[in-house]
Amino acid sequence: MTDDEKPIVKALLAKGWRNQDIQALVNIGRTATINSARITEVKKNAAIAAASDDEIEFFRIRKRSFDPKTGLNLFDHERLIRAREAMILAVQVFNSPAMCFKTEVFTMLANVAWTYLLHEFFERKKVKIVNKNGMSLFLSEMIERHDCPLSKGMKDNLRALKVLRDDVEHKLLGRADKKWLGLFQACCLNFDKAMCDLFGKSLSLSHELSFALQFTKLNLEQLTTLNRYEIPAHIDAVDARLAEGMTEDQMADLEYQFRVVYTLDAVTKSRAHFQFVQPDSAEGKDIRNVLVQHKLADHLYPHKAGAVVALIQQRTGQAFSLRNHTQAWRKFDVRPRKGAAQPENTNREYCVYHTAHGDYTFSDQWVQLLQSEVNDPQKFEALKAFKI
Repeated sequence: MTDDEKPIVKALLAKGWRNQDIQALVNIGRTATINSARITEVKKNAAIAAASDDEIEFFRIRKRSFDPKTGLNLFDHERLIRAREAMILAVQVFNSPAMCFKTEVFTMLANVAWTYLLHEFFERKKVKIVNKNGMSLFLSEMIERHDCPLSKGMKDNLRALKVLRDDVEHKLLGRADKKWLGLFQACCLNFDKAMCDLFGKSLSLSHELSFALQFTKLNLEQLTTLNRYEIPAHIDAVDARLAEGMTEDQMADLEYQFRVVYTLDAVTKSRAHFQFVQPDSAEGKDIRNVLVQHKLADHLYPHKAGAVVALIQQRTGQAFSLRNHTQAWRKFDVRPRKGAAQPENTNREYCVYHTAHGDYTFSDQWVQLLQSEVNDPQKFEALKAFKI
């Protein structure tokens, strides 16, 4: 029990409160709770003076000020509450269809949110955050400190946001909000991660903010040229300043700039959907930022097994047989064995099953893979030695 709590307990005991009621009040918001024995100790200690009625009232008000979801208290955690609210406001303004002042407001409010968050971190570390002139540490100062808890990607993102925030004080950015959407999305994800890592998962904003996607009928040609319209030359100049001195790896860091690789699967109109892929995954690196619309199976998988064998023989000059082809698709786990319960479970990059006529056909990528394997003597010998 703290020295601040003991006088309160003493006064409540004098007012006739029961131990269990005092215990319930004191334990609100505490990480480490007290038991009834601690209250009995206060009762027996004549050296503890009872708190005044005003002190009791404030104590009860403070205890009623805890948010049950986050555990934050209006009196004890004001910076964290303000930090979360500033970021929520930044996102709400940016997502509002009625607001045009998006980039400007987001960068300013995000700066406030991060400043409060790092002020709280450094104060808990006993770092002086206010100088003799009454000025608190700037966000730009805190992210350059050796003891700043943020990753390099997060710092790069905040440096970029500072450039944008400083520019909106002096010039109009026009309708350039979408140009830096990746920076803003990364900023939000970084903020939530930092808040959870430094102060606990209960402070996550994921419960307050949901990610909503609104799709109309999209013109794919317009999507590819979206940023070319209504962006003045000075906006491109600002964009160039953001990238100045940064390596390709820094630019590709998801903590600096959030990017999603997407594909459009060819299905019926009633079932059309977007599939989002992590850009640093194997699939994402292969797709990159190309929007691919899949063709029909006959176009993507034009080769039957016999045709594959003939192509490999023709291109490599090697004695490649149907048995070797079977060894290959089993080695690379391209399709199920004959009689499998789910014959359609294939590696779609190389093979597809046709329910209508009960057989498999293969893609050009499969032919290219086999050609590479057969042209390498060691790999070809290993393939021919594979047991089927």
